[in-house]
Amino acid sequence: MLGDKCKKCRRARQKLFLKGEKCHTPKCPITTKPYAPGATGKGGGKNVRRGGSEYGIQLREKQKVKFGYGLRERQFVNYAKEAVKAPGADTSAKFFELLESRLDSIVFRLGLADSRSKARQIVSHGHITVNGRRVDIPSYRIKKGDKIAIRPQSAPKGIFSGLDLRLKKYSPPAWLKLDKDGKTGEICGLPSVGEEAGMEGSLNTIIEFYSR
Repeated sequence: MLGDKCKKCRRARQKLFLKGEKCHTPKCPITTKPYAPGATGKGGGKNVRRGGSEYGIQLREKQKVKFGYGLRERQFVNYAKEAVKAPGADTSAKFFELLESRLDSIVFRLGLADSRSKARQIVSHGHITVNGRRVDIPSYRIKKGDKIAIRPQSAPKGIFSGLDLRLKKYSPPAWLKLDKDGKTGEICGLPSVGEEAGMEGSLNTIIEFYSR
């Protein structure tokens, strides 16, 4: 539900951009209600006191990143465990790479959807191809060299209305190559956690949380 998405942002105490364009407007609830949801959110109470503890901070960082990527707890934990077990890898960098390599996240990063939840819907409905083959699994793992496109049969659908205008103003991350006219993308590198302000610290905190 749309209201639930806004509550996730308010719990995280920052914008997670779960509702696309609305997140950039003054109507965004994190702007109009910059406090946690619930009876104790505005005035303080137990929620605020708990948030100041080490555990509370770790929990909030975990929820912030998990909600931002739209993942269930088990999915999120599996990515964290895989990052920890990766031989010779920087754990936070590997964790970020795993999160970003999901097909729904790639569709969002390419600007083909204005939120990850919309990207997940687009992928689930079979509107996206990977190397010319239709893929409808949001968690499908993308690798360097893969080419992402909107299915020709899907391009005229309403879910892509306004896409041309949005792409004119959009620039993807450096590790993605976007053809705005063809609405296609290619993975030309690896995502860098350093490009996301504060993300490395958040992921390190999350790894500590699961190591408790």
